[in-house]
Amino acid sequence: MKKRTSYLLICLALGLASCGSNKNNPSESFDRQAMLTHFADEMIVPAYSALDFSLSSLEIAANNLTNNPEEAWLMQARETWKASYLEWMRVVAFNFGPAGEEGIRKGLVEEIGTFPASETKIDSVLIKGVWNLNDFNRDARGFLAIEYLIFGKNQSNAEIIALFAADANRRNYLLALVQDIRQRVAAVEDGWNNQGYRNDFVSNDGTDSGSSTSNLYNEFVRSYEAIKNFKLGLPMGKRPGQTQAEPQLVEAYYSGETLTMLKAHLETIENIWRGRTRSGFDGPGFRDYLETVQGGPELIASTEAQLAALKNALNAVPETPTVSEQIGSNNTALEALYVELSKMTRFFKSDLSSLLGIAITYSSGDGD
Repeated sequence: MKKRTSYLLICLALGLASCGSNKNNPSESFDRQAMLTHFADEMIVPAYSALDFSLSSLEIAANNLTNNPEEAWLMQARETWKASYLEWMRVVAFNFGPAGEEGIRKGLVEEIGTFPASETKIDSVLIKGVWNLNDFNRDARGFLAIEYLIFGKNQSNAEIIALFAADANRRNYLLALVQDIRQRVAAVEDGWNNQGYRNDFVSNDGTDSGSSTSNLYNEFVRSYEAIKNFKLGLPMGKRPGQTQAEPQLVEAYYSGETLTMLKAHLETIENIWRGRTRSGFDGPGFRDYLETVQGGPELIASTEAQLAALKNALNAVPETPTVSEQIGSNNTALEALYVELSKMTRFFKSDLSSLLGIAITYSSGDGD
């Protein structure tokens, strides 16, 4: 009788353990490898290729401007910078693998997308005529340093053209910055296409830390939080230690394209959620993953509702004046947008992480 009782207790314990496991772990019916294949082949690699192509146009424009400083070439440089930066918004959330940190090199986002640019450091480079694009002065290089050079600060087009005409350091630094971005992006693209990372990414289909699903998810959430915390929260004075708004800290301050880039970045976040390609095709994304998980359909519904509220708030932000000017005067629409961004964090971060069983592996210092 003792043996029979012990046997029943063991079976009961195993049964309870099994129930607990099924409740807390996401369904294994979802084909993560298919999702990773879709992201690699239809979203990530094409996005880096498009960015590389757009940078070739920026390089041509920079050469035209430096060889012949005229307003037509300045306008071309600005147009190609904007086009390239919009393409950059399509890859900014894929800051892992070949784009990730290695040694003292930070991720691609930090190396060429740091903002705000440091006017002091850039001006110092122009005076000395000496630069090192592999040092720690990431706020003196990348896209936003180029923006500072070609858009200027409170300067007319004629004044900017005159600076390029008179200053060889300015001309050479602009070319060096563009070439540096091209080389870094080309290295990432090569890593995906020719160095085997694409296959590694697709095959590493677990959910543990370091897996492709974990890397994709964590960079998705971190990139979203960067919008809330730094692209909007920082210039609005919402970050710890700030006592007032600092409108000059917006992204794309000199060009006045802050809202355009904010919308493009949020579109990329939504595309990752939906698995949506540039052409508008919805493949397997995190939304589809949730459909196979207990409680997933309910989270999808609440996430979609909040996403709709967020997009409504975003569309309510006036196109003019610029975001930095709105922060400094009437920022009612921006305050409403910040509230909706904050509400969205819960769904993308804590709730999605919990249901999919994917740990948050980065520190946002945000407390959400």
